[in-house]
Amino acid sequence: MRVKRGIAANKRHKKYLKMAKGFRGSGSTLYRTARERVERSLCMAYVGRKVRKREMRKLWIQRINAAARLNDMSYSRFINGLSKAGIELNRKILADLAVCDTVAFAKLAETARAQVS
Repeated sequence: MRVKRGIAANKRHKKYLKMAKGFRGSGSTLYRTARERVERSLCMAYVGRKVRKREMRKLWIQRINAAARLNDMSYSRFINGLSKAGIELNRKILADLAVCDTVAFAKLAETARAQVS
């Protein structure tokens, strides 16, 4: 009695084709191209998760800088003043305050200005 190996290959192929659903052209229908596209997309997804963190930090810094300049300070002097005052708020929270609660951000800016001057 011989062993037929089709089941494992079919299972593997179906797995990749299922992951390639939504890709354009032969990337979603042909096994080899689908596998290449899926493996590349998984790599890019890994990289993208790291890039997203970078981009968000850049956005937070831009927002903090804009709000600090409305309070007549530069970003670097604002952050320096906060650290000297012992206020340990991360950039995500500071950016949220800059957008949503300008009064609280202005108070932080005054505190930072007192420390820097």
